[in-house]
This record gives sequence, C-alpha cells and structure tokens, in this order.
Amino acid sequence: MAPTYDHPGERAAADPIRLLAVRDTPLSLDEVFRAVGDDAAGGTALFVGTVRNHDGGADVDALGYSSHPSAEAELRRVAEKVVAEYPVRALAAVHRVGDLVVGDLAVVVAVSCPHRAEAFAACRKLIDDLKHEVPIWKHQRFSDGTEEWVGSC
Repeated sequence: MAPTYDHPGERAAADPIRLLAVRDTPLSLDEVFRAVGDDAAGGTALFVGTVRNHDGGADVDALGYSSHPSAEAELRRVAEKVVAEYPVRALAAVHRVGDLVVGDLAVVVAVSCPHRAEAFAACRKLIDDLKHEVPIWKHQRFSDGTEEWVGSC
C-alpha cells in the first residue's frame, strides 16, 4: 500500500493550468518550463514535438499546421481532463500553426506533479489527448513533390 501524505503539496493545485496557446510564432521551451514551475512539484515532465525529415518512408521537406477556431477551447478541455485525473501542480501546452521546416518545434507540453511517476503519466496523457482530440491538422510536403493532409496532429 502506498503511503498517504497529508500535505497540501501532495494534492493538485487550485488553478494548475498556467499556459495554453495555439500560435503562429516560434515556441519556447523556456517559456513552457517556467510556466510549470511549482515549489511543491517533485517531478516535471516536458515533451517536445519537432518537425522530422521523414514520414511513412518518404522524405519530408516542410509542413504546415492549420487549426479550427475551437482549437484553444478544445486544448483547455483536454487540459482540464488531465487535471481532473492527476494531482497536477502546474500544466502548460502550446502548439504551433503555420508553415514550419524540419527541426522547428511543433508542440511543447509540460506537467509538474508532486512525484515523477504522476508527472510522466499526466504529460503522456496530455500530449496523446491533444494529438487525438484538438482540431489541428498537418499538411506535409514531400521531397518527391507529393503532399498529404493528416487528421489531428
């Protein structure tokens, strides 16, 4: 049986959602990391999604992300689900839209929790749910001149 602690830092913060955005400007790891700083957090997990140079066996030259006007509201809904499931001290998520090139940051999410296992699990849920539920679409352009649209990023 896991130990039970009766310290306020072991529980979720009252308002842990610190930063949510869908933006057309470059993303900052430092901004996201600073947003999830919390003295009661013993673990912080950060995920960075970058534009890679290949997909499905084809070389990718560039891509663009587009979003539905409801994307930020859906991102908030996803974040609220994570906060309801884990003892989140702080949470941040930003996604880029517009034209990107190989190596650009496409998405940065971070979660801090009282312990590392909770932080890893909450961060994983945040990025997985963002990818599957937030209406952001990827338009890939391949080196051979072909292109494709991919559902939610």
